[in-house]
Amino acid sequence: MKKIYILICLALPLILAGCTDAADGETGAAGQDDTAVPVEKDKEVSETLDHPPDPDSLLSPDRILNIAHRGASGHAPEHTIESYEKGQKLGGDYIEIDLQMTKDGELIAMHDPDVSRTTDGEGDVSELTMDDIHILDAGEWFNEENPDLAEPAFSQAQIPTLSDIFEEFGKDAKYYIETKNPDESPGMVKELVSVLEKYDMLDEDMKEGQIIIQSFSEASLKEMQELEPTLPLIQLISYEEQAEITAEELEKITEYAVGIGANYKYITEDYVQQVRDAGLLFHPYTVNEKKDMKRMIEWGATGMFTNYPDRLEEVLKETEK
Repeated sequence: MKKIYILICLALPLILAGCTDAADGETGAAGQDDTAVPVEKDKEVSETLDHPPDPDSLLSPDRILNIAHRGASGHAPEHTIESYEKGQKLGGDYIEIDLQMTKDGELIAMHDPDVSRTTDGEGDVSELTMDDIHILDAGEWFNEENPDLAEPAFSQAQIPTLSDIFEEFGKDAKYYIETKNPDESPGMVKELVSVLEKYDMLDEDMKEGQIIIQSFSEASLKEMQELEPTLPLIQLISYEEQAEITAEELEKITEYAVGIGANYKYITEDYVQQVRDAGLLFHPYTVNEKKDMKRMIEWGATGMFTNYPDRLEEVLKETEK
């Protein structure tokens, strides 16, 4: 009996130690799961693109993309060839294009569904044909509102089609394309893919991330994912108060998108970290002041939309020093 007692006493610490180790192991596993979330999400994002992430990719989380919003629209009339040209000259990495669809099924570069704000005409794009669009002046309004930035060429500016843009800038440029109001323009996504194919923008020689598709419409992005799964997608979100997002929402977005774009005025550092920890890129819009650009970079943004790509270029150079 005494021997049994001694054996129990000797074994008991080992048993308790084993239990403690097992408990620590469970806690450790949970900790590993928590810290591994970004890695797992990165894996999901890479699977969305059908191959592992490339450190030299335009989609690398270590890059900060300079996205010329509607071209360099702080310097030239938005969504014109002139604005896109200035965007490139002033340091923009991407030509950002909003798409609207005309009555006869053409994709044109325009933010508003109505032409009245940025042209000398009136009416909804969806009710106008390309013949109607071609006669509109898309730049004189800018000269009138910005006399210090006015240029004679702007008064000759027209609304370009997506085809016009591809013909002008070719396969060397980078394009960040938004499907606007796709629910009101049936066939927009299919037409976009068709135009991309026509200009060989889906060829294997295109760099990863050279074409990025964005939309506020989840359905539109999922349609694009189904039609052309190699293209990276960005889910746009508009907030009217302090931004909040749940783990469930982030999980859902990672199933089809590689990143989120949100209006910067309503986001917090915690919000940005949530997005980044989920393995998603974060591209806030529209950031025009240097102090805000610096704050977005400090918080972890991987790029941003700006009307002044020259300002962001200066901030990025200062950051590198």
